[in-house]
Amino acid sequence: MSTVDTTIPALTQLSDDELMLKEAAFEFAESAIKPRVHEMDEAAKLDPDLIKQFFEMGLMGIEIPEKYQGGGGTFFMSIVAIEQISRVDASAGVFMDVQNTLVNNAFLRWGSEEQKQKWLPILANEKVGAYCLSEAGSGSDAFALKASAKEDGGHFVLNGAKLWITNADEAEIFLVFANVNPEAGYKGITAFIVERDSDGFSVSKKENKLGIRASSTCEVLLEDVRVPKENVLGEIGKGYKVAMETLNEGRIGIGAQMIGIAQGAFDATLAYTQERKQFGKAISDFQGVQFQLARMATDIETARLLVYNAARLKASGQKFLKEAAMAKYYSSEVAESVTSLAIDLFGGYGYVKEYPVEKFYRDSKIGKIYEGTSNMQLQTIAKEILK
Repeated sequence: MSTVDTTIPALTQLSDDELMLKEAAFEFAESAIKPRVHEMDEAAKLDPDLIKQFFEMGLMGIEIPEKYQGGGGTFFMSIVAIEQISRVDASAGVFMDVQNTLVNNAFLRWGSEEQKQKWLPILANEKVGAYCLSEAGSGSDAFALKASAKEDGGHFVLNGAKLWITNADEAEIFLVFANVNPEAGYKGITAFIVERDSDGFSVSKKENKLGIRASSTCEVLLEDVRVPKENVLGEIGKGYKVAMETLNEGRIGIGAQMIGIAQGAFDATLAYTQERKQFGKAISDFQGVQFQLARMATDIETARLLVYNAARLKASGQKFLKEAAMAKYYSSEVAESVTSLAIDLFGGYGYVKEYPVEKFYRDSKIGKIYEGTSNMQLQTIAKEILK
């Protein structure tokens, strides 16, 4: 009697290409990023030489097709790489995350063929991108933005200010959202491709942050910035669709960053508990510590499954809105709880910068805030399950 193989591959099982990228990203993080982490955190700046290496490694254009000089990979491969980089440094992780899941994805989804041919090779190999949506009065209420764009012949003239712009200090290509028709509300919002050297465009105040300190977060000022009409990304008045659909994908990237942070903290804690001796034996020999380690490992794996599931759904063209919100919400909860427990298990050493877990803890907090707060994720989940 023949039998049917009902084995279902584990969600975390990787293809050969995904495994190769995971290993390459892991080695790059260990050899090139790890020695720089403390110095970059203290200086609140990414090492410029490291940025060059990101491009050389192909980590800034993973999903960009080969015909545009990119890696020709998948969205899921980007998620795997972001996780591995974030295991060592969340600032480096979000640096490549914004490039891949927000900027590149926006061009891939909404760009014309001419725009793809012009901009994607540059983004894959040379220049950093930034995504400019938030403003002082426009955070969770993203469509309350006040930046304006007025038509003037063959150009639009942009005015306004953007806040909390990740990668702004390093970026040379900016996706800027402004309203061409405020009377139409969110239906006037339009996405523009703006180059850093445009007249009237400037990167202003750099925020002094609690965590992900080496990742630049700056204010961007627009003062009569003339943008040619061919630099409209997508349709005029459809910027709200560009913003929301891209952010839905970006939230999975933040989920990958959070599980990377949690895994990095757990790895350090596991090693420490096996080395640290108290009462004549390693503290990992005590059942109380073992139970805490077991909970940490279980929470991380649960978060990873949520993130990977959302990434697989997105990569296969299926609906993923609810799953992305769940992944982002839960992984940020896990990152904060795991890194906090890591400090507890390190004891006094966990509270000093000589050991890595205090930085993991500081870095974890942003997960509940950017690219949609936890409350906004819960609202999305509730809407989806009540449909």
